[in-house]
Order: sequence, then structure tokens, then C-alpha cells
Amino acid sequence: MATDPLHSTDARPGFARTLRAMPPPVDRPRAGVLEAIGGTPLVRLERAFSGFPIDVWAKLEETNPGGSVKARAATSMLRAALDDGRVRPGGTVVESSSGNMGVGLAQACRYLDLRFVCVVDSRTCESKRRLMQAYGAEVLLITEPDPETGDLLTARLNAVAAIVRETPGAFWPDQYANAANAAAHATGTMREIDAALDGEVDYVFVATSTGGTLRGCHDYLRENGRTTTLVAVDAEGSVLFGGTRGRRLLPGFGAGIETRLSQPAVFDRLERVSDLDCVVGCRRLVEREAVLAGASSGGLVTALERLAPTMAAGSRCALVCADGGTAYLDTVYDDEWVAEQLACDTAELARRVARA
Repeated sequence: MATDPLHSTDARPGFARTLRAMPPPVDRPRAGVLEAIGGTPLVRLERAFSGFPIDVWAKLEETNPGGSVKARAATSMLRAALDDGRVRPGGTVVESSSGNMGVGLAQACRYLDLRFVCVVDSRTCESKRRLMQAYGAEVLLITEPDPETGDLLTARLNAVAAIVRETPGAFWPDQYANAANAAAHATGTMREIDAALDGEVDYVFVATSTGGTLRGCHDYLRENGRTTTLVAVDAEGSVLFGGTRGRRLLPGFGAGIETRLSQPAVFDRLERVSDLDCVVGCRRLVEREAVLAGASSGGLVTALERLAPTMAAGSRCALVCADGGTAYLDTVYDDEWVAEQLACDTAELARRVARA
């Protein structure tokens, strides 16, 4: 006989009470899949930071169609380009991506009847490449870094430029500089967080890549007179904000070039985290909250843990969790990969996850 969760005998404090308090799901009909982008859940994290007198929420962007925060920017950039004629119905869109933006653009282009060519590199996981192809995208894989800079992103951008030159009427959204990228987060991501918390959020933690999410959050907060501390979380090895170029194994986090959207810097505080920091943060999040998040979200967890001891009691914090963890099952959530690539064996990893 199935157990009725509303009358469960679960011994966890407040478990039944919490379930009874949950309102029934309410939704409105959407005019196509792109209209379902946004309105992602803001979930309170009740266990991961229980050692600190603060309140923490996670904005779970994996629930967007396309599976990540990049769905917002992808649709925003394409709609702006269609509105002003930079791309025409049936035209070709070409972009560089490490994964999530490529998936977002592939889905949007499929819906809008646009051809999409995505340039990726060897760090992009196979599942993301296959997902783009399932939407009908043409995927070009770059395996060698740019010979002058040693950077894969630069090599990708060179390939994009060549395709655009050779393809009549091709449109490059240029997610690294496109104002519609940031606008998607000012009018969407940050506005939703602010509304859900009644305008009272003390810290917002955002992972960096193109700089679009960070700039969009900044623009909303300042235009609405918020005093929220905006924390940029960047990867060690990223060159953003004066960082030193180095080895980065996890895609979609940090950048190999300074992007236009990241300049000038618009954050209040910068925290840099390693690949191993991301793994540990992700493992804690799934172990304590049953949230299987992508690599950069683990970096946010680590950054918040560093700053939490300095926060005033009752501080309200929001983490913009860019994507889910399914694409990272062979890396972040694989003990053998962590041991081989990050020199952290299973026992040491368990010790780090259990700490704090």
C-alpha cells in the first residue's frame, strides 16, 4: 500500500508540516516552449549551511527548457536579432560555446526555424554535443588550442569568425559582448530572486563565464536601489578580472579571454575557486540537500562557506545555480575521475565533503 506523504510518520522535524504547507502547483498555459523559460524555483537550503546563522536560497536554473541559465540569454539574443533584422527567418546562427549556451541556442533555433552551427572544444562533454545535435545543430569540435595564446576559447572564436565570413547572412550572437545576454538576467533571473525575497537579499553569488549573468544581476540591483553585495565567483585559471591563465578542467566556468560584458568589473567581491572546490561543493549540495548541481554551483557553495563566518546573523543569501549535474556524472560525481585528474582519492574527498 502506498504511503500518503501528507500523513507520513517520517521522524524528521517539521517534515509532515512542511509537506502540508506546500501549495498545489499552479501554472499557466505557455505559447510554445520558449515561453516556458524563466520562473525557475528559488529553493531554501536548510541543511548545507546549518552551522551559520544565515538564510540561503538556490535559484535552480536547470529547470529552464534547455536545462540551464543560458536558455534565458539564448532566447533574449535571438529575439533581439530577429526584431532588428540582424538575423532573418531561415537564416544561420553561429556561436562558440562550452555547452550550455550551445544547447540553449540549439533549442531556440530549432523552434524559430533557424540553422545553427555551434563551435565547441574538447572540454565540452559529449552529452551536450549530442543534445545540440538532437535539436538539429551542426557541431564543430575544436581539439587544438590557438597556437599564439594556447587558449581553446580563442581557437573557437577564430573558427566562428571563419564560418561567418564564409556564410552569407550568418549571424554571430557574440554572447561575450551582447547586451541582450545581460538584459535577460536583469529582467529575468535577478528580478525573480528579488521579487521572491521581497527585495530583501543581502548577498547574491554568481559564477562567471561570459559575464552576462553577473552584469545583468548588477544592473537590476543598482537600478532598483538595492544594497545587495554581489559576489562574483570565478575559476582558478580564468583570465577574467586580471586572473592568471591556468589549467581548467570543468567547462562553462571562467574564461580564457577578457569578455566585453565582464569589463568594467561590476561586482562587490571576487572569490576564486579550484576545480576541486567545485567538486566538494557539489558533493555537499547533493549529500545535504539532494540537489544535483553543475560544477559552477559547487564553486558558489565553497565561496559562500568562506564568507559565511563574516556575515551578520540573519543575512539572506541567494546562489544562482546555473545548471544541473547530469552532464557532470563522469567528472564531478565520478570518484575515479576526481582521483586521476584532481589528485584527490576517495577517502580524502569524503573527508573534505564531510568537513564544515
